[in-house]
Amino acid sequence: MIRRWVDFRAVKACVSMEMALARYGVMLRRLGRCYLRGRCPLPTHASKSSAQSFIVNTQKNAWACHSSSCAAARGGRLGGNVLDFVASMEKCSIRAAALQLQDWFGVGAIPCRLGRASRGGTEISCELADGEVNRPLPFTLPGIDFRHSYLAERGISPETAQHFGTGFFPGKGCMQGRIVVPIHDEDGILVAYAGRALDQVEPKYRFPAGFRKSLVLFNLHRAVRHGKCVVVVEGFFDCFKVHQAGLPCVVALMGCSISHRQEDFLERHFNDVMLLLDGDNAGRTASVTVAARLVHKLSTKVVSVPDGSQPDQLSEDQLRCLCVPGYF
Repeated sequence: MIRRWVDFRAVKACVSMEMALARYGVMLRRLGRCYLRGRCPLPTHASKSSAQSFIVNTQKNAWACHSSSCAAARGGRLGGNVLDFVASMEKCSIRAAALQLQDWFGVGAIPCRLGRASRGGTEISCELADGEVNRPLPFTLPGIDFRHSYLAERGISPETAQHFGTGFFPGKGCMQGRIVVPIHDEDGILVAYAGRALDQVEPKYRFPAGFRKSLVLFNLHRAVRHGKCVVVVEGFFDCFKVHQAGLPCVVALMGCSISHRQEDFLERHFNDVMLLLDGDNAGRTASVTVAARLVHKLSTKVVSVPDGSQPDQLSEDQLRCLCVPGYF
């Protein structure tokens, strides 16, 4: 039997503790530049008096839990590296932990660098000069129907549709006969409409010529009013449904990749990020690669959507259960 090759040194160099924590959905409080602290996620933790005993040194890429239960379970050792962490979480050997990390993060396919400069492994939708912006749209579309049957079929209430300004456009032009979605920049200025086809007509989504999705986070100008913990989704309808579930601090990437500009928006306005991307292969891959870019600057949690599902296909209770700790 041929054993799979594993490069332990490459795994430890490529995968930070922050990336592993995000993969497990663990969010810790940042202490200064190099430390994270919070509840211990290890299955061995049983010390009720030391709930905030888990500490990560991001500079050394190491962790420790000072509880007596975790120390006892590990023969008196208080912590270790990312391999030790996954081995403890999975109750497996160091080799099995390395193989697991290798599979999760595609070690060997991404550059082995940690810190702000690490941008590898993620598809970049469109990178542009720092000064480039989407121009304000000089008009608004009239006569939008917020009560169209297509919206009801997708589970979007008239109130939610009106809040976002989305609905059926019966007028003339390139958006005729489509569900239109107004898109605003960081300052709330209208810069485009996206038009969603009602049938199998291509393209499914139509955007104005010259509009760059990579320069915008959809719904950012509204989300910033609702706190420092943001839910990040892929599409417009995901955003509508999460908002409708009572979670208004939500933005959409308008795809499954993240641009440097979108990344900067998140870092500038929020402290905590919950990635709620689609439950298909593209969404799973994007969750890992986007998290790998964000974890060095923001507390990042990957929220797992059921296989084959999208957030907009889930019920409001399901969305709250996924995004709000202790909802049920």
